[in-house]
Amino acid sequence: MRVVFAGTPEVAVPSLTALLESRHEVVAVLTRPDAPAGRGRSLQPSPVGTLAAEHGLEVLKPVKPSDPDFVSRLKALDPDCCPVVAYGALVPQRVIDIPRHGWVNLHFSLLPRWRGAAPVQHAVMAGDPETGASTFSLVKAMDAGPVYDEIRTPIGPQTTSGDLLDELAVSGAALLVSTLDALEDGTAVATPQPNDGVTLAPKITVEDARLDWSRTAVELDRQLRGCTPAPGGWALFRDQRFKINTARPVPGSAAPGELVVSKKAVQVGTGEGLLDLLEIQPQGKKAMRAPDWARGVQFAEGERLG
Repeated sequence: MRVVFAGTPEVAVPSLTALLESRHEVVAVLTRPDAPAGRGRSLQPSPVGTLAAEHGLEVLKPVKPSDPDFVSRLKALDPDCCPVVAYGALVPQRVIDIPRHGWVNLHFSLLPRWRGAAPVQHAVMAGDPETGASTFSLVKAMDAGPVYDEIRTPIGPQTTSGDLLDELAVSGAALLVSTLDALEDGTAVATPQPNDGVTLAPKITVEDARLDWSRTAVELDRQLRGCTPAPGGWALFRDQRFKINTARPVPGSAAPGELVVSKKAVQVGTGEGLLDLLEIQPQGKKAMRAPDWARGVQFAEGERLG
């Protein structure tokens, strides 16, 4: 099939790579406009746009996918299908209708659970035992189209959202190609999503990553892993942001937020259990082992993280 691939961030790169190696013809790539990046904040192309340019593909970067020039160009390209992975903008119905087989979205959850921008992060934070990826036919409503196929993967007790996204980006790419193969062969079957079991996964903000020490240590551990690598879990120490990169729940008790410091460990009281801090990053400093940080701090009795 002739396809126009739509995607923007690094997590979409394996899918474009897989399509370039497949039996399908990638005739162009749709991605978000160049954005400021790096220390100089100069405009940089997206990871997908960079890969597309390296392969000599036409790269389309409309401000909105409803822009008339883009709509005209997509019609002229005459794609059979538009596979999409984390493109980052809503596609209007008149654009969805252009390719003969519509738009096939690769989404990193087991739909209808976790519709939205951050499905993997929410799955980890909620303590789901497993997650996966789904391919579905794009419709106007967010992540609500009928599902073609899915893959499943367990969420381990130390798994971060970054770990899962790295894994699903690769396994999901194979799923996307197999779905396009089935569409071309006429064997694809799209099953409507059930009305029950719908949950939403909005983008994780910096404020969402702040730790509330009244929650249990297990819940805080999930929150930290769900916010890793970005935006990163944090608290306040002496009114300054204190980033916690890795931690683990352990037995014990102390007042919520109270620091329990020994030569070998830095632990924090929670609503239930203790959170053992492993790697932290005080404001303005590099990441370090929590006990190494503690050796250079004079703690007041009963001092707490906020």
